[in-house]
Amino acid sequence: MDFFTFLIQVLNGVQYGLLLFLVSSGLTLVFGIMGVINVAHGSFYMIGAYFAWSLSEKLGSFWVALPAAIALTVAIGLVLEWLLIKRLYKRDHLYQVLLTYGLILVFEETRSILWGDDVHGVSIPAILSASIPLTENLSYPVYRLWISAVCLLVAGLMVWVIQKTRLGMTIRAGAANREMVQSLGLNIELVYRVVFAAGITLAGLAGMIAAPVSAVFPGMGNQVLIVCFVVIVIGGMGSVKGAMVASLLIGLVDTFGKVLHLEIGGLKLLPELSSMTVYLLMAVILLWRPEGIYGRRL
Repeated sequence: MDFFTFLIQVLNGVQYGLLLFLVSSGLTLVFGIMGVINVAHGSFYMIGAYFAWSLSEKLGSFWVALPAAIALTVAIGLVLEWLLIKRLYKRDHLYQVLLTYGLILVFEETRSILWGDDVHGVSIPAILSASIPLTENLSYPVYRLWISAVCLLVAGLMVWVIQKTRLGMTIRAGAANREMVQSLGLNIELVYRVVFAAGITLAGLAGMIAAPVSAVFPGMGNQVLIVCFVVIVIGGMGSVKGAMVASLLIGLVDTFGKVLHLEIGGLKLLPELSSMTVYLLMAVILLWRPEGIYGRRL
């Protein structure tokens, strides 16, 4: 593998990892702050992708569709928290899993009714459709670099809000002691509503910006959800920093697992068994740190 091929794979791995972080960070926020296990989180990735496709078709522009899709996703999150999720805070995790699994079925059926079961594609915006030439035969798409830049920008904004703003201080206080925050006169229910809406919007945004480089198809959120739970387990439950590190590790391991060739004793391990590399990484990390890289020791 020459240098430029290696560079392309590194960029692909980082881009995939950052996209995973965008999805898993929302799941991490909802669980770490609200204590809710949302197994329907991947459905919002799918919803975001379908919004990007549908609104781009209707509005004629990806750039117009993007803010409209974000606004719709935020509204869905606020309504869902108000109608359903707020009833789960004092319930056992089993109730949370059962209700959010039911949401997966509802979203899949609603998607089928509204948009059908066909596979769709979203055109890359013209301004980002170029490629950066690396050699005479190799180039790298500008749009993939833009995806990475957006993910990094959102990650930085998230850290700033949580660590440096009054809202972030309230969120952290509510995660530590909900009753104390309520006794100080702060509306913790509104804070939780905002956190849940923000969490699912992150997943929806990931689906929106990923749509032009991947197909939009039924059930696309289920595969992402599994990997996101692996991210949370590796990074540590409730840790945004851990989600970032784990996402990048998974992105690089998964990407290189599909392009490298490894053969031992006549048995081809890579890329034939590349689908197992992510789970082997998880097993190694858990043997080293059962609580995850940035998880709290019990």
